[in-house]
Amino acid sequence: MLVTLPPDYKPASAEEFMNPLQLEYFRQKLLRWRSDLLREAGETLHSLGEGGIAEADLTDRASVETDRALELRTRDRARKLISKIDQALERIENGTYGYCEETGEPIGLRRLEARPIATLSIEAQERHERMERVHRDD
Repeated sequence: MLVTLPPDYKPASAEEFMNPLQLEYFRQKLLRWRSDLLREAGETLHSLGEGGIAEADLTDRASVETDRALELRTRDRARKLISKIDQALERIENGTYGYCEETGEPIGLRRLEARPIATLSIEAQERHERMERVHRDD
């Protein structure tokens, strides 16, 4: 089903939750985010492939190596985020996007707007984090 979004569309709580317009809105948001991450990853690969470290000064060389290591860690986080974006896009396709994986309740538009890859409602996420803290302290 092809859905065309009005240019100024924002999901509203007065609408039916996860109606076709909302699903298309979040699908486009996720696709833009994914595209930005892939573009940034390509730029990183290009800059890393431009050659070795040419700095003669040990301090400068260490600084460049630290910057590269930080950039690689950032790219690794982006790679994991792209995977989560792909999973969110799959949930849009199979009709489960926007609903908590634990309770089946709507996650909420404000939470999805802030974190479109969210899989848990705020309450379920808080319970999950409390359980992690309890078990981590053991």
